[in-house]
Amino acid sequence: MLRDPCLIPLSHQHHNGLALCVMIRRSLTSDSSPENIAKQATRAIDRYQLELVNHFEIEEQVLFPACSSMPLIHELIDQLLADHRSIRAFVAQLSAAPSLGLLERFCALLSAHIRREESELFE
Repeated sequence: MLRDPCLIPLSHQHHNGLALCVMIRRSLTSDSSPENIAKQATRAIDRYQLELVNHFEIEEQVLFPACSSMPLIHELIDQLLADHRSIRAFVAQLSAAPSLGLLERFCALLSAHIRREESELFE
């Protein structure tokens, strides 16, 4: 199925989010020092503020409501909204007290969330 061209900018941002997770994971694999954990937490927070805040807003205010006429995906949208809330919470926690575990869980959730949107919602 061809993807609606209106989704392409969101897909590009999804690519950026996946790349962020790959870079953070690679960096932490080679250096799990407290300094690098703090650096990678800052990277995640900065990317969230730069791109994901606006991305989530577009999804929540435009995309998800546009899908509301499709009852088969209501449960999916509820899960995606829950993911957004969890990602926001991880960013707040990373701001307060960055840790390796938080970064790993942030990357796991963000990656899974993006893949779910791309493979289920966008199709």
